[in-house]
Amino acid sequence: MLDKNKEEILFHFENSIDFVRKLEEIPEENWRTPIAINKWSIAEIIGHLTPWDEFLLNERIPYLFNNTPMPKGPNVEELNHESAEVSRERSKEETISIFINIRRNLIITLNNIDDEMWKKELNIEERALTLYDYLKAFIEHDLHHFEQINKLIGT
Repeated sequence: MLDKNKEEILFHFENSIDFVRKLEEIPEENWRTPIAINKWSIAEIIGHLTPWDEFLLNERIPYLFNNTPMPKGPNVEELNHESAEVSRERSKEETISIFINIRRNLIITLNNIDDEMWKKELNIEERALTLYDYLKAFIEHDLHHFEQINKLIGT
């Protein structure tokens, strides 16, 4: 039986793909309009999630269980700024496709982590927490942005 914490994380990430795929239906104007004054557009919001998934895939997960030091995390402001800039140039279809492909890779990678490893305490960025606890912060980040998008598009 699948670990319930692992199942919860995988369920969210699967649902996030469905959520983003539905954004293909919104008009281009809605995709490119800031969600509020001095805020990002949906394009920029979705576009900035992908580098964080890549960060998890390349700079965190490979280091979690092998007792080697993790690479230093990125500058949050710089990564978000750069990804928002790139998202302004990309088509809606490309941004969504890239998000879905990277998120699927993340799901596959997480699914392949043995259930007992989800309970193991890890040292991540000088904090002791489980993989579930660490990933829960990424889910809360997603949900915060998905709520903003839902308010804008009226769902």
